[in-house]
Formats: sequence, structure tokens, C-alpha cells
Amino acid sequence: MALRKIIIQLCPLETPRRSVNILKTSMAFRLFCSIRDFGPVKHDRPNFRFSICLDVDGKQDSAVLHYKFTGEKEVDLLSTDVPESFRGKGVAALLSKAAMDFLMEENLKASISCWYIKKYVEENPHSDYKNLIKY
Repeated sequence: MALRKIIIQLCPLETPRRSVNILKTSMAFRLFCSIRDFGPVKHDRPNFRFSICLDVDGKQDSAVLHYKFTGEKEVDLLSTDVPESFRGKGVAALLSKAAMDFLMEENLKASISCWYIKKYVEENPHSDYKNLIKY
């Protein structure tokens, strides 16, 4: 419901209903909201993880994507862990994008153990992402 209110605020009343529906389901829109609400993804290289700091009812918490090196230029994307109150809000997508961008920048290949990251790659058919995945 909160997402619908945001969309209505962003779209003038004269905007066709179809445009609102496209905007509502757009991954780019969800990522835009997430970046603005959650802040940057941090890459903790010594601990092999990406994280986002979150504020849960005044308490600091974080969402984390863990990976491990399985070879000199190979990693396994192991898992994403997002606090329950932030699930479905694009947090894991931000972590997944950061991990995939890291693979591209470092010219690494990846195995994906995490079901969510597999789903993210399938739903975001970036041609360079597909070339990075070991099947």
C-alpha cells in the first residue's frame, strides 16, 4: 500500500493508468526507492560480503550477501540475508546487483548457490551477467 501512495505522489492524476501500472512493477522504480531509503551497498572484501545498513525500529541492522572464492578467478555467491521487515522492498536486489557488478569489474566467474541471486540474474537479463555465470 505504501508503494501505491508513492506512485500516486510521483504520477500526476492525468497520467494514464497503464503508465502507472508499468511504473509500479518496474524493477528500476523499486531500486530507485530502495537506494533512496536504504543508502549505499558496502563491500567488505576481507569478510567476503556485501551489506546495507538498515534502521529497524530505531535499532541498526543490516542485510548481507555472502560469497566465497572457490578458485583464483571464481566465486560462489552463497546467500542473501535480509531482515524480515525489509523483505520484498528491493534490498536483496541491491545486494545482488552490487555482487554482479563486482564480478564484472574484477572479471570473475561465479557459481550461484543462493536461490534469490539466481532469480535476480534471470529477471535482469543483462548480457554481461550471463557470461559471468558458471552453470
